[in-house]
Amino acid sequence: MKIVFATNNENKTREIKNILGDSFTLLSLQDYNITEDIPENEETLEGNALHKARTVNNMIHTDVFADDTGLEIEILDGLPGVHSARFAGENKDSSANIRKVLTMMGDAKNRKARFRTIIALILEDKEYIFEGVAEGKIIKKERGNDGFGYDPVFIPDGQNITFAEMSLDEKNRISHRAIAFEKLKTFLLRYQNNKNRV
Repeated sequence: MKIVFATNNENKTREIKNILGDSFTLLSLQDYNITEDIPENEETLEGNALHKARTVNNMIHTDVFADDTGLEIEILDGLPGVHSARFAGENKDSSANIRKVLTMMGDAKNRKARFRTIIALILEDKEYIFEGVAEGKIIKKERGNDGFGYDPVFIPDGQNITFAEMSLDEKNRISHRAIAFEKLKTFLLRYQNNKNRV
């Protein structure tokens, strides 16, 4: 089964290939020479994911899914949330985003945060939504060299290392993205099996 992931982010594509395994042929926008950034101007993660999926579906007319992820920090009333990628500016600078978050939080005792991933799937012209959440906390200094985005300052509940200190396999067992994509994988496998029975 071939399916298109509406992203040009190689980090994300690598993570998702690791999660989906050999059950699917995963294509990205690069496989279709689509290089432009699809605007993320909606007010919610769900809105952004659906907008990206619909835009790509209209361009290439095939089954496609898109995701949007936000870091939601309790003491910042859910910020950066839907603005996570561009929190410190339009150039999506992860280091600047992290600095801004840490500055805003200061020495606050409440460090509770969660990552939330929304996947929007368009499959044979029907739309589906999947969600994954990873609860955790924001630490005061960056740790680790792997991962991307806010991974160096986020420790998930039940762990004592950041996402950036984990291997890809470790992260993909517990991350918000992994949870959402496991739901997508389960749905696609069931869908495929039901089709094969017909």
